Amino acid sequence: MSRKYDHLGDVETFVTVVERGSLTAAAVALSTTPSVISRALARLEARLGTQLLRRTTRSLGLTDAGRLYLEQTRAALSLIDDAERAVQAEGGEVTGRIRLSAPTTFGHYRLPALLQRFAERYPAVRVELNISNRNVDLAADNFDFAIRQGFLKDSSMIARKLEDAELVLVCAPAYVRRRGLPRDLEALAEHDCLTFLLPSTGRSFPWQFMRDGEELDWPPETALQVTDDALGVVSLAEAGLGICQTFRFIAQERLERGVLVELLPELKGRSRPFSLIYTPQRRMTAAARAFTNCLLDQP
Repeated sequence: MSRKYDHLGDVETFVTVVERGSLTAAAVALSTTPSVISRALARLEARLGTQLLRRTTRSLGLTDAGRLYLEQTRAALSLIDDAERAVQAEGGEVTGRIRLSAPTTFGHYRLPALLQRFAERYPAVRVELNISNRNVDLAADNFDFAIRQGFLKDSSMIARKLEDAELVLVCAPAYVRRRGLPRDLEALAEHDCLTFLLPSTGRSFPWQFMRDGEELDWPPETALQVTDDALGVVSLAEAGLGICQTFRFIAQERLERGVLVELLPELKGRSRPFSLIYTPQRRMTAAARAFTNCLLDQP
């Protein structure tokens, strides 16, 4: 009697090819050769009686059947991983893998200390970190968690707040010498403002202030717009090219060194939340529970 699931190795190969983007990259990841990968895909397609991948010398793409099969097999392999990790956790040490996506602001300035704390508590858990301002699709891109800024619009996600990050308006001393200090919000409109274009909308986010105890959203007249990396506006401001609004945790060390100065402190008081998000459909492994509790500083 033949074994029912003796093709699981071919299934893992198919998922790896899609995730790595090529047969060659999958071969490296699985410590084999492209020809072995190709034969595994051919066996799987023959077993299923349908084409999963469209392969040319230059590109690789999923068929409709391939997309459906990928979604289902990823879920199945994830369940197997969960079962193994649950059993391992019963034995004592938490093991496994966490895939996390974070924006550049939080990824460079807040996440290192949190990951250090997690690594000290759970040294056997491997963390795969993606730092990008692209909002990944947790299910489609196979991420366990993402850290996102602002208020979550997608109610199907679970969001756990990490912090409310204070905003601050800054520029370089060289800019002050060249253009002077804006004395109020009206004068700020005459200055060179540096803004970041949100990847999701292509529009700049309004600067957020508190004036006379009320929240105020102010649309800056942009002198220079930055895309992809929100930290770019801080670098440009430090170089004397204009004024930017950023998080205090980014600006604080520069303020202390005097390479940036704070503007209009009477308008401060606004903040934006950063949250850890995940899908309720994804089973919470021992490693994932440990990661969530550690980032939220829970026992």
